[in-house]
Amino acid sequence: MKLNTIVVDDSAIQRITIAKLITDHPHLKLSGDFSNALEAKSHISNHEVDLIFLDIEMPHISGFDLLDGLKVKPQIIIITSKADYAVKAFDYSATDFLQKPIKKERFIQSVKKAVEMYHLKHDTHSDDNNAHIIIKSNLKKIKVSIPKIKWIEAFGDYIKVVTYDETHLVLSTMKAFESELPKEQFLRIHKSYIINLDKVERFNSKYVEIDGEKIPLSRNKKEEIITILENY
Repeated sequence: MKLNTIVVDDSAIQRITIAKLITDHPHLKLSGDFSNALEAKSHISNHEVDLIFLDIEMPHISGFDLLDGLKVKPQIIIITSKADYAVKAFDYSATDFLQKPIKKERFIQSVKKAVEMYHLKHDTHSDDNNAHIIIKSNLKKIKVSIPKIKWIEAFGDYIKVVTYDETHLVLSTMKAFESELPKEQFLRIHKSYIINLDKVERFNSKYVEIDGEKIPLSRNKKEEIITILENY
């Protein structure tokens, strides 16, 4: 899953900087960068946009004016050199506020918020369509929402099903449990780990990171796994 993202900023240097950060992020796809609000509005009207990095102070039409003119508003991360705009930004339900010059660490935090917001919206939709799995834990049958599963981990004769709500201990093999999960969404990346691809925040040649936890990649399947992650 990648959020279709655009940058709107009259500064060419800022656009290049943010575009590079977007391109390098595993959960973002750069679908356009624009120097003014009119070009951006035209693109938003004709393309699916999930997230906008939006400068406020631009000639002719400000960032807030652009938002006022949108019928359907994507998520917004405000970028500006003036902290005074922060309060007004949240009046527009902005996901976050970045003050120039933008630091990579702060950028990553903002994107994490945007990804979580995206999942909250779409996970609710998935729950409505009964996207769940029944597991048996502590002699009880429990209905677990599939979109809320972060990863599955081998634990002796058991497996741990790690979700955003809690962790369940299930008497099962990894192979048996893997067969119950949607193949397009879950990937076995190690003999002891199955991950939800939607939850991967970043990855390298040694591990993937989900919700701040580093999960190791299998050495013998590393190249295959990285290819899948890059194209997901």
